[in-house]
Amino acid sequence: MLDRLPKHAVLDQPMIKALERNLSINTQRSYRDMLALLLPFVSQHLRKAIDHLKITDLTPDLIRAFLADVEVHRGCLVATRNQRLGAVHAFAQFIGERNPESIEWCMQVRQIPFKKTDHPLLTSLDKAEMDALLASPDRQTQQGQRDYALLLFLYNSGARASEAASLRIGDIDWYAPSVRILGKGNKQRLCPLWSVTGDELRRLAAQRGPEQRVFLNRNAQPITRFGIHTLVERHALRACARAPSLATKRVSPHVIRHSTATHLLRSGVDINTIRVWLGHVSLTTTNIYAETDLETKARALATCAPPTDGQEATTSWHTRPDLMAFLRGL
Repeated sequence: MLDRLPKHAVLDQPMIKALERNLSINTQRSYRDMLALLLPFVSQHLRKAIDHLKITDLTPDLIRAFLADVEVHRGCLVATRNQRLGAVHAFAQFIGERNPESIEWCMQVRQIPFKKTDHPLLTSLDKAEMDALLASPDRQTQQGQRDYALLLFLYNSGARASEAASLRIGDIDWYAPSVRILGKGNKQRLCPLWSVTGDELRRLAAQRGPEQRVFLNRNAQPITRFGIHTLVERHALRACARAPSLATKRVSPHVIRHSTATHLLRSGVDINTIRVWLGHVSLTTTNIYAETDLETKARALATCAPPTDGQEATTSWHTRPDLMAFLRGL
């Protein structure tokens, strides 16, 4: 397929991007996964071996058919479809920059638009649900201690699954205690740890070197982000016995991250501190927690409620069913 490109351009495209733009490993894998899906699709559609494909075979119409297949036959969401398209755009740009003859093809591919997506309300756990999740692991076993430490770390730090999976023992300051987290775009942030979190992590890290990963699986290998997802889902299912409301929620590591932000907001932590805590680049991203948290809205509304019959209103908003019904109807 790349037979008409200069020799140096036949290198693996995600690796080229990583070297030139210092893209994260997750971005590399996203590009890799796109090619792993696109090339077999085109090969099967054209009945041509993958190693015989050319750039001209990847027509914009065929790429649109691939994106439709991602949604229809693979059952992926629009967000996933747009993610694959973003990788296709990057691939087209890579080709266009290195082969002037493909510039027109590049422009046509990059004109394929992203689909608009709905932005559903964020799912988060209330304090009782989070406590039930933390109480789920059997801390009498070694695996249960590991699971508890991981769940506690996710809640304490608001870390993403990939950030927790890549955490090394040397990233933890045992005296502060705090942790250095490597986030998106290779940006680092410091997060304070509760003393109980530090104690649990210290048990896991005992007698291991600073370059080793903190969280290991049952085979003593570094746990993957998929393993963390499975772990969270397993304990969420067990926690339903203590908090039945969890059965109506799809709990994931990112839901725990949302819960961290929501609980910080309800505790009175300012939004910019939460932005730094979570590693958001823009405050706009963090503002969504203030926009979607009903309890914070209700508390803000209660502070400016007009007095009744010339006297200041002293009734708590918790005891005002009419107010809560109004807020839920917004």
